Amino acid sequence: MHSLPHPNKPWSAAPLVNASIALHALAAGSLVVAPQVASWALGAVLFNHAALTAAGLWPRSQWLGPNLTRLPAMATARGAVALTIDDGPDPEVTPAVLDLLQAHGVRATFFCIADRVRAHPALARDIIARGHSVQNHSLRHRHDFALRGPAALRREIGDAQHIVADVCGVAPHCFRAPAGLRNPFLDRVLHELDLQLVSWTRRGFDTRDGDAQRVLGRLAHKLAAGDILLLHDGHAQRTAQRRPLLLDVLPPLIARCAAQGLHFETLRESVARRSGLDVAPDAVLAPVPDA
Repeated sequence: MHSLPHPNKPWSAAPLVNASIALHALAAGSLVVAPQVASWALGAVLFNHAALTAAGLWPRSQWLGPNLTRLPAMATARGAVALTIDDGPDPEVTPAVLDLLQAHGVRATFFCIADRVRAHPALARDIIARGHSVQNHSLRHRHDFALRGPAALRREIGDAQHIVADVCGVAPHCFRAPAGLRNPFLDRVLHELDLQLVSWTRRGFDTRDGDAQRVLGRLAHKLAAGDILLLHDGHAQRTAQRRPLLLDVLPPLIARCAAQGLHFETLRESVARRSGLDVAPDAVLAPVPDA
């Protein structure tokens, strides 16, 4: 497995995770020293597991660790918004998206599935060549991603990191979890790989809704500087004419941003590495132990 070199900076767990560890230790101790409160201890543990599950199922939650739902303050002050496009590259959709973005002078961030990057390397490199950013959206976009342990997460994310860097020549510094779902193990893995977790301000639900106006309405509602917007080129819904939905959503969305004096930036332009260090795009990937 591989990642960019990471500074020797200790990881700090989120308060909810630390509280969960302490609660489990207290509950285990109570079974020995005060068995009469065992039922209360068990109830507290079950409630805690429910809270952890809720935090993992809420993509914009901050409870399990740092999670960027809006652009940093400096980018917001510049009037920037980020257009993020997930689940590609798709040879039937992505080229048309790239042409449309180029025609409007817009740069976007593509959260790519690494297996698809490996299957379509020329297309992935074209994304970079046209001035966009490619970031890490896991190796396979597994449906059980949020159920996996630390070692499996390291392999899934670290292997994706290596593939994208090898194909595109630029190592990702941001990660988006499949469907935004995660668990308490993820933050430490991202710290080790020097990746910033990014979710979104709002999404169009364009993988489920084939109505371009409804999708546009969700993205444009209270649109403001600093927003991170989510659409899909992979798993894209089609219109009644079998046209990829985002091709109908993007032009009016771009026009709405222009009318409000907003401009698009990639996450590479707006978001610093988690470590805060600048790393050259061609930085050599270094091995990370599985343990």
